[in-house]
Amino acid sequence: MTRSDNWVRYWRDGDRPVEAMHAHFLDHVYPPHSHDTYSFGITDAGAQRFRCRGAGHTSGAGMVMAFNPDEVHDGRAASELGFQYRIVHIGPPVVRDVIADATDGRSAALPLFPQPVLDDRALAGALARLYAALAGGADPLVRDERLTAAVTAMTRRGASSTASPVAARTPTDRARRQAARRARALLDDGYLEAIAAEELAAAAGCSRFALYRSFRAEFGFAPSDYQRQLRLRHARSLLAAGATPADAAAVTGFADQAHLGRWFQRVYGVTPGVFRRA
Repeated sequence: MTRSDNWVRYWRDGDRPVEAMHAHFLDHVYPPHSHDTYSFGITDAGAQRFRCRGAGHTSGAGMVMAFNPDEVHDGRAASELGFQYRIVHIGPPVVRDVIADATDGRSAALPLFPQPVLDDRALAGALARLYAALAGGADPLVRDERLTAAVTAMTRRGASSTASPVAARTPTDRARRQAARRARALLDDGYLEAIAAEELAAAAGCSRFALYRSFRAEFGFAPSDYQRQLRLRHARSLLAAGATPADAAAVTGFADQAHLGRWFQRVYGVTPGVFRRA
């Protein structure tokens, strides 16, 4: 990078091949290169052009880029205004695991993306939510839910050569309710802990994909939303008893006081400080 207003922020998962980057470039030029991961990017502002599969492509604001593993491409700004984008790199084993889970083990075929640029707001939204969860230090349940949602959205809307997760089997109505309630019981008992998606699915007795659908159908929101609700209720009771917002955040599993404050105000309409003084 040769200009001071180029910047990059990078995040890496310590346990599995998942990485994320947010960058703004004016004059940076990527030479031809490839990744051993799937790479899904969103152009936030400006436009970038690149060569891939023997042809030139341009990704403008709101568009999605989809690179298969080992697919050679370069990249640069399409104008002097530069470009800003977010990109998530996901290892093939993670993609295979999500697809196998979503299809109840009936398919583990890896998808191929025939078009490197897609104009699809739904995909862009799913990737933006995934990036926010990864780079923002979200709880494991939030990260896994959004990873599953992003990969399944990509395979449904932009991929070929794979079985569609749309056809995934889910429990019967009775089994669905039982699975959702078993998962809720685990969250009720351990909502202050960082519960992994695998642990929650094991308690429910179904796949993660089936659990997400069952839980939302039964209770109206995702397991991570329910967990956060329990934490907020606990924080509310602590604040009412006189705890400071900083102490309440530390006790209830929020990253810091600001994190608690954002969610508290969003859900209750007031800041933790105002609620405590009231």
